[in-house]
Amino acid sequence: MFRFRRSLSVCALAPIVLAAAAVAPVASAQSFSYPPTPTVDHVDVYHGVEVADPYRWLENDVRVDERVADWVAAQNEVTFGYLRELPQWDAVRERVERLWDYERFGAPSKVADYYVFTRNDGLQNHSVYYIQDSLDAEPRVLLDPNTFSEDGTTSLAGMRFSPDGDYLAFSKSEAGSDWSDWFVMNVRTGEMLADRLTWTKWGGPSWTHDNKGFFYTRYPAVPEEEKFTASNTNAAVYYHRLGTPQSDDVLVYATPEHPEWSNWGFVTDDGRWLVIYQGVGHKKGNRLLVRDLNEPYAQPRVLVDDFEHDWSVVASSGEHLFVQTDFEAKNDRVVRIDAEAGLGSMVEILPEQDEPLRSVNHVGNMLVASYFRDVINRYRMFTLDGEYVRDVEAPGVGVVSGFGGRPEHVETFYTFQSPTTPPSIYRYDLLTGESTLFRTSDVSFDPSDYKTTQVFYTSKDGTRVPMFITHRAGIELDGSNPTILYGYGGFNIPLLPRFSISELAWVDMGGVHVTANLRGGGEYGEAWHRAGTQLNKQNVFDDFIAAAEFLIDEGYTAPEHLAIRGGSNGGLLVGAVMIQRPELFAAAVPAVGVMDMLRFHKFTAGRFWVDDYGSSDDPEQFEALFAYSPYHNLEDGVEYPATLVTTADTDDRVVPGHSFKFAARLQEAHAGEDPVLIRIQTSAGHGAGMPTSMRLDQLADVYTFIAEHTGLGMTND
Repeated sequence: MFRFRRSLSVCALAPIVLAAAAVAPVASAQSFSYPPTPTVDHVDVYHGVEVADPYRWLENDVRVDERVADWVAAQNEVTFGYLRELPQWDAVRERVERLWDYERFGAPSKVADYYVFTRNDGLQNHSVYYIQDSLDAEPRVLLDPNTFSEDGTTSLAGMRFSPDGDYLAFSKSEAGSDWSDWFVMNVRTGEMLADRLTWTKWGGPSWTHDNKGFFYTRYPAVPEEEKFTASNTNAAVYYHRLGTPQSDDVLVYATPEHPEWSNWGFVTDDGRWLVIYQGVGHKKGNRLLVRDLNEPYAQPRVLVDDFEHDWSVVASSGEHLFVQTDFEAKNDRVVRIDAEAGLGSMVEILPEQDEPLRSVNHVGNMLVASYFRDVINRYRMFTLDGEYVRDVEAPGVGVVSGFGGRPEHVETFYTFQSPTTPPSIYRYDLLTGESTLFRTSDVSFDPSDYKTTQVFYTSKDGTRVPMFITHRAGIELDGSNPTILYGYGGFNIPLLPRFSISELAWVDMGGVHVTANLRGGGEYGEAWHRAGTQLNKQNVFDDFIAAAEFLIDEGYTAPEHLAIRGGSNGGLLVGAVMIQRPELFAAAVPAVGVMDMLRFHKFTAGRFWVDDYGSSDDPEQFEALFAYSPYHNLEDGVEYPATLVTTADTDDRVVPGHSFKFAARLQEAHAGEDPVLIRIQTSAGHGAGMPTSMRLDQLADVYTFIAEHTGLGMTND
């Protein structure tokens, strides 16, 4: 079997040990001269309430408004001038790079008569895709995203193979934008076709089984100056035939009378049905339409006609669709529906369990179902009739993921990992249930040097909340440990105990890293999710605050050593909590956060979040949003934690105006001596596709900032 090897391992390097020793800050807020930020006399009226928005002009696109561009440049000059002069920056950057520099692989995928996998030599900006004729054949490069641009800021955003494996559709994203362009190559020859599709974001094409084309979703073109700020509406499904221009693509389905509806289509694994999902924002529940591809003149017809429940087609067999749904099952179940007969033909295949059902794959003519129990997942296998076959025996306590493939496959692959166990890839025999270690990451460190513990603590209202605590073995619980508390708490997304080289870097330097599984996430099913949404969103903040108090009470850390960190919805979390309990934290790092809760739905993807957050258009929801919106709740004269706001100029998921306005208002309001800064990455987006070199610089900036303000002192040992 072909394997790539590295001659240098991480443990062979002389470690940098960080002790919990106080380090004098390089500068204080009193020595800062923050760039001046002009204000405007702008007031909005929400349901009779006047709300000032003095930094409204910072919502403008940095590429369009020269004033915003100048402000960004001035802020970055101050921020990077501070960060790069911190005495520990060089050592932290070097240590992070050394840990990051290990060879890593993605699990193989069987495509037609060959296998595809990814490999990164350690510091490549993007992983390279390889193809091989068998698992022990010599691999050859299929696609190298590192060649897309000289600086690595153009990345691979998605890829879809035709059923016969002859063609690959792949997309490129520039500067981390959600917008992407799709291209097509001949896999057998490497030849690029002339096909190019624009104005697409998220999702990807789904090939028809004649291999002549695919269905995809695109948005209407908008003026270039509005590309990164305009709300994304009127998503429509088109069909593209290979070798034809996009202007000839056939409109398959659209809902112009409902511009806020999203339309996404895919072809079932047997090639029989085009399934179209319709959703409203991020609202739970979707309509379901089907079109029989065996009938050339058939039109999509409605199978599910409301948005009350989730319906996700996971398999098909002739007229039968196998669908994961929460209809009459709060923890989800799988039903079989006759696509011709409709919902009246529904038959239960996998009944609801006490544990939430997270996902189902159709591989090896079986249903492979993933269930959660206390944030640990397990996989169970069933026949298409719902007969239990076996459980997958995981190699240990951690996260298992994978089990992709097609119904006719007799093998599949999965990955196992934990906070102190690098990903290991296993080949799974679907006939016998035997797992065989296929490939493991070449990261040489001793897991016994580290310890991960799952603990449960009590939130403000008595709710039992889990979290994972990782640190070096043998630390003293004397309240002196510099600690990062990380959270998300939203959109039904669970935070699983995965391996993260960036988190390990902090722990390796002597810190404690904690991940809290807050309400709003997907750890315990839909009830857990709903308990942290809309009028219940304060529960998420209360859970995070209670986690901090637990860590302090149990002696892991103290307020002067505690930092909080989170991104996107987690950036909102950090922003809200640092305002509600500023005395509880030494440092805060809100990344690409949703900071203006009254206007988020007016930009790009913001309307998709209304189901989780609510909307200021609704009087009751406005009151709840206004009560915690980070931008609106900063108070003059308050000493806030040392804060490093991070965002990027091409973030068209959470537009950077959120962070710009929050940082400007924070600099105005803050009365403490610790710095409150904003770091604005150029030529980057919400996070996806960021080149490794850029990630390492950003991580070094964040960790050096946190170390400076939590007392993590560095010595070479």
